[in-house]
Amino acid sequence: MKIVFFGTPFFAATNLEFLYENNIEIVSIVSAPDKEKGRGKKIIPADVKLKGLELGIDVLSPESLKDEVFLEKLKSYNADLFVVVAFRMLPKEIWSMPKMGTINLHTSLLPNYRGAAPINRVLINGEDKTGITTFNIDEKIDCGKILLQEE
Repeated sequence: MKIVFFGTPFFAATNLEFLYENNIEIVSIVSAPDKEKGRGKKIIPADVKLKGLELGIDVLSPESLKDEVFLEKLKSYNADLFVVVAFRMLPKEIWSMPKMGTINLHTSLLPNYRGAAPINRVLINGEDKTGITTFNIDEKIDCGKILLQEE
């Protein structure tokens, strides 16, 4: 099965590495564009991009997810599945592309704490437990069919 992995931060990079080490065929990675960080405004690549380059996997970092060149490149991989971990919302044109759809790993026990920064909100609210949810991406944010959930 061929997958394209979408992610940006360290948390996503650890998931990428896990898939790679378990012989999942990752045909490409989509990550955020390099950004200036710190007082010196150094250009710093995303953790997922760095991990992808280290593993020798093609990395795409589009400025816009609607860029035609990017979309054509993404289609050319003919991936069976897209896997999303800690990445921005995908337009339907992207998440509906692969034969098997697109799954997302979300760091909360959905339906609780949909949206960005769920771990932060769990801590702020003083919750005594949380977990992760893997689900199919659909039209609404963090509302697709739940495939797996662990506390």
